[in-house]
Amino acid sequence: MSWLNVRTRGALLFMILIGAVAPAFASGAVKIVTEEFPPYNFTERGKLTGFSTEVVEAVLKELKISGEFQSLPWARAYETARDTEDVLIYSIGRTKERERLFKWVGVVAPTSYYLFSLSGKNLKLRRLGDAKKYQVGTVNEDVGEQFLVSKGFVKGQNLQSSVKYEFNYEKLKAGRVDLWIMPELVAYFLSRQAGDDPAKVLVPAYPVTELGGDGYYIAFGAKTPDALVARFRRGLEAVKKNGTYDALKRKWL
Repeated sequence: MSWLNVRTRGALLFMILIGAVAPAFASGAVKIVTEEFPPYNFTERGKLTGFSTEVVEAVLKELKISGEFQSLPWARAYETARDTEDVLIYSIGRTKERERLFKWVGVVAPTSYYLFSLSGKNLKLRRLGDAKKYQVGTVNEDVGEQFLVSKGFVKGQNLQSSVKYEFNYEKLKAGRVDLWIMPELVAYFLSRQAGDDPAKVLVPAYPVTELGGDGYYIAFGAKTPDALVARFRRGLEAVKKNGTYDALKRKWL
């Protein structure tokens, strides 16, 4: 084998290795999907912002990658990331049902879930099954709805599905649903956004501890190469180690 051939083969091997770790979006921006879910991710004055959004932006900056963000109805964002290679999704809850559908980068934000009722309703929930006799507001294919369906709740019977979280708050106040399954921070944010005092309007009728877990995640669909997922995992770890994550947490939460 000549020296030229060795050099050529070495160059080819280098290109192959680079191709294995370089994302398919090397010539452009990584596609990132999310939903309107304040204060984690939401659009304000035409710009996507929020705690989780700024964490993802910090990861992109750490990796020296640009991102093409898109806010979609949750079911569409979920399906796009699940079925398409190299599409990142946040803030997504990690559950047993979703485990093999995604490749999990890491936790982007803390959370705690409740079934909320309106103050003055005095709903008594000793266990989750007690909620089956009430109407519960959910969002199509979000983690709360998927969880309740897995526990025997039925869409169109005791689950009333919407495409936006704020619609369910309006339904709750109007008496069209009795309960609202939501993360505490989002429920309180939407209540304040509507001009209400959440401490006076909302009652955490039942803690859904099975949904809290570690928090919300950044993830890619299962078709995404492991090398790309590992690269973003290192970027997220760096953002948490260098103090950026804690600074954003103090700002938003």
